[in-house]
Amino acid sequence: MKGEKGNANVKRHNIRWEVFIPGYIVIGGAAILGIVNKDVLTKSVMDFFFWSLRNFGWLFQWTVMISFVFTAIMMFSKYGNIRLGGKNAKPKFKFATWFAMTLTGGVATGIVTWGVNEPLIYYGNVWGELDTLGIQANTSQAAIFAIARSFYNWTFIPYAIYAFCGLLVAYIYFNKRERLAVTSTLKPLFGEKVTKGWFSGIIDMLSMLGLAIGITTGLTMCITLVMTGLKEAYNVKNSLSLFIIIGIFIICMFTFSSYLGLEKGLAKLSSLNAWFYYFLLALLLITGPTIYIMRIGTAGLAEWLQNFFRWGLDPIDIGGEALTMSWTLYDWAFWVGFAPVTGIFLAMISYGRTIREYMIVNWILPSVFGMIWFSIWGGSAIHMQITGAVDLIQVINDGGAVAALWTFLGNLPFGIGKIIVPFNMLVILVTFITAADATLTNIGSMCVKDVPIGTEPPGLIKIVWGVALGVVAIVMAAFGGGVQGVDGVKALAAASGFVVLFIFAIQLVSFFKCWFMDRIITEPDEELPNERASEKKSDSDVANI
Repeated sequence: MKGEKGNANVKRHNIRWEVFIPGYIVIGGAAILGIVNKDVLTKSVMDFFFWSLRNFGWLFQWTVMISFVFTAIMMFSKYGNIRLGGKNAKPKFKFATWFAMTLTGGVATGIVTWGVNEPLIYYGNVWGELDTLGIQANTSQAAIFAIARSFYNWTFIPYAIYAFCGLLVAYIYFNKRERLAVTSTLKPLFGEKVTKGWFSGIIDMLSMLGLAIGITTGLTMCITLVMTGLKEAYNVKNSLSLFIIIGIFIICMFTFSSYLGLEKGLAKLSSLNAWFYYFLLALLLITGPTIYIMRIGTAGLAEWLQNFFRWGLDPIDIGGEALTMSWTLYDWAFWVGFAPVTGIFLAMISYGRTIREYMIVNWILPSVFGMIWFSIWGGSAIHMQITGAVDLIQVINDGGAVAALWTFLGNLPFGIGKIIVPFNMLVILVTFITAADATLTNIGSMCVKDVPIGTEPPGLIKIVWGVALGVVAIVMAAFGGGVQGVDGVKALAAASGFVVLFIFAIQLVSFFKCWFMDRIITEPDEELPNERASEKKSDSDVANI
């Protein structure tokens, strides 16, 4: 991921129009539509949201569960000893830095946003999430379910999606020495033809479009969360002009960061942001209801394990639309939408590690971190609701799905909320920028010929995309609310995941063939495919496990 602008400038006009034009028509058209007629835009994405998850929720569940199984196999089997890049490959990053980049690059603003809000919504049955299950709201059973369901939606299952895609990319790039691209992950199944012609253009266009919609979703949530924080904590009234100002500020920050380059800045930002996370966890654990956190976290783990497959194979009919479609499948759509290209990011920073090390850092540790996060943040919020310190559920009813976070922070003991609220806003901004700068570079790279994903495409391409994505995000943040206050965001996420879902399903088949039918390459050629002329591999490079 080198920021070589000189090389990118040489290829400034070498655009992959078959990728750029269709993707930009969709995103640019949405931006124009949002300006001209915001109601049509929000209604269109909402209609698509309900249609896609009602008809393909079952496919989301199957693909996600299969990716979990594959991930577990690679972690605990003999394949775990294979080193990405060969036995002499040396890691680029220290372990702590590597984990920080993985953690902050994957969760974006999501875990900060929903660590408090999501468990409270389940606990209070705010929009009927418990109706189909027959659980009574505001009871100990509801509290246990709230933590358990948050574990399910935010830990081992979703992180398996990222880990699976990243491993497939890393093995194909570092060991098989194929080009660093989404189409290369399908080559074990379709052969050389998948990397050429119109088929390659369609695959990369859909992947890029899913990523573009996904980052727009993240930016929309970031703007909405900051706006809600200003309103709840400082009584700043919402206005279109403030939405625009905050949106433009964030867009300029992540676009400029991406324009300057990724590797050094991203590593430093990620490490700093990870320490922010650790500090917040420690502070809340010490000042909060420590015993209650330990108890609710343990009970939630038991509930999660007991219902693992029941929840995992629910297409909507078991949990109902309010729970399964609007939360779990929405989460899957978001993660799947980011997966193919996030996999490229995870692969690039995992050179020199064994597959088992890769799985520990990209699957096990982030998942354990998620459980700790929801136990502490969610448990503290539910305890605050139970004890009557503040009615956080009413705050959600009045202000929308993301409103409770700021009221919760403002009512922390010893008056520390005054320090934590602005601190947490900084965490949210840095977290999003950390994820967005790499994402915007990847979007631009997919629109340019012969520029490997992760290197620097022309700056103008990134600026053009940043502006279009920003306009859509500002429109959806300002006008895309609904019953839950973030309905437009949910619709964008569903669109992102649905666009990529079928590519992701094909990747599962390609993964199976690559690892369980083809021969395993443990010692690759000396040079990476982007650093040498194309040449055939000899059989001496191939070894069976």
